[in-house]
Amino acid sequence: MWPPAPISVGRARQFLAQYLDAWELAHLGDDAQLILSELITNAVTHAHPPYGNLIATRFERLPCGVRIEVHDTSDHKPECREASAEEESGRGLGMVDTLTGGHWGVGDRNGPGKVVWAVCADDGTRVPL
Repeated sequence: MWPPAPISVGRARQFLAQYLDAWELAHLGDDAQLILSELITNAVTHAHPPYGNLIATRFERLPCGVRIEVHDTSDHKPECREASAEEESGRGLGMVDTLTGGHWGVGDRNGPGKVVWAVCADDGTRVPL
């Protein structure tokens, strides 16, 4: 569980790196950590829940890589959009979409809120920026 604060992003990245090393997936580290950073940053920035505000992460080893999940108690569903050149934010999910080859989404979870998930894989579904 992570508090909804910017410091959680770096701590969660370190936590993911430990899993990737243990699973011998360190080669996915840069992309996977960037994906996680964007998903947690969205939860910290946009999820203002009525039921508490801790953020949870879950990582699942897949045959082709790792599934990254970020859980929060907000019902607000993030949407991928195209930000204008003048906007300072709004590109995160576009990066997630590119890095995962479109293998990400939003789903329900037990209790209030949602889970935002993404798959970082080494089977050709990743598209480098």
